[in-house]
Amino acid sequence: MNSVKNIFIHTDSLNEKVKREFDSLFDQLDKNAIIIPSFADVHVHLREPGFFYKESIATGTLAAARGGYGWVCTMPNLNPVPDSKEHLREQLDIIERDALINVVPYGAITVGERGKELADLEAMAPDVIAFSDDGVGLNDETLMREAMVRAKKLGKIIVAHCEDMDLRAGGYIHDGKYAAAHGHKGICSESEWKPIERDLKLAAETGAAYHVCHISTKESVEVIRAAKAAGVDVTCETAPHYLVLCDEDLKEDGRFKMNPPIRSAEDRQALIEGILDGTIDMIATDHAPHSEAEKARGLEKSAMGVVGLETAFPIIYTNLIKPGIITMEQAVKLMSENPRKRFGLPTAEANGDFAVWNISEEYEIDPAEFKTKGRATPFAGEKVYGRCLLNVVGGKKVWEAGHE
Repeated sequence: MNSVKNIFIHTDSLNEKVKREFDSLFDQLDKNAIIIPSFADVHVHLREPGFFYKESIATGTLAAARGGYGWVCTMPNLNPVPDSKEHLREQLDIIERDALINVVPYGAITVGERGKELADLEAMAPDVIAFSDDGVGLNDETLMREAMVRAKKLGKIIVAHCEDMDLRAGGYIHDGKYAAAHGHKGICSESEWKPIERDLKLAAETGAAYHVCHISTKESVEVIRAAKAAGVDVTCETAPHYLVLCDEDLKEDGRFKMNPPIRSAEDRQALIEGILDGTIDMIATDHAPHSEAEKARGLEKSAMGVVGLETAFPIIYTNLIKPGIITMEQAVKLMSENPRKRFGLPTAEANGDFAVWNISEEYEIDPAEFKTKGRATPFAGEKVYGRCLLNVVGGKKVWEAGHE
């Protein structure tokens, strides 16, 4: 163990069985290895039930294990939508049967995620991490207020995909330099930050716990920063692609299309500043696999969504930690500690969740090596550092490089 750098995981706090099982492996690791807590991702799409051809609980959790994750929270845009105890049960049964790591589902806020009437929040509450209509914005203010009131009574967080479809107006990439230069229809920033602004007022009125998904604009950072200063119970997340890329990096390829879109360089810088000052609480992947055919139709016609569970930490390490923009300790808070704390998940040490990474190895991201069914990533071909050698969750090995 003497040659391995420990970050927030102290082996003397692990139970004796775990220590005995992994001590010999620790002794074989060289000075380029680090031990950090397994990550928690509060925003993934595992696509099952309903869309097995895109992803399954089995393939998605294998990808997560390879990426150093111990916990993932899976979004409700499924078939059936988990909007009742009966519909949720189908997903829970698959998780129990096939999940390689811990998977906690979201319950939908509205029936069928159609934004017309509230789902059976009370019946689902014991089995869900929170409530969300991710994939679509809930634009009915009265319904959102009622959802917040009911969620507060249940001790649950409202997790919002904030998007005004009228303001989006058929756009499909950021309304910026690339869209203007290549004749694409853009998505304005206001379509994201305006619904956030509305929801923050509702959260202040109701006292509800509120979390904002995948923020991408500088205005979103600003309104959330102000709400936090005013005492609103709000947290938020962003994703690696928003922190590393801008719209000038786009190519005529569906692997650069996601929702919200990759924004401007100015937005990217504001997100980094939000990370540094604590406005942004966590980094999630918004892992959203699609079939090869769905992502092969260019920027305009491809499905929105990219995969990210297997590339998140290497991208963050290479582009933010290695250059000194953030520290390893900050990354651990953003990717493990803060998500666990906000969403009531066990701490990594208490649960025996840790991962060993070789941070000196440089390699090229090759989607053909992914364990997810999805292959679309804007980082294909990028050279990165950081390979997960071992991932232990609940004291059990869920991933070991070379033994998959």
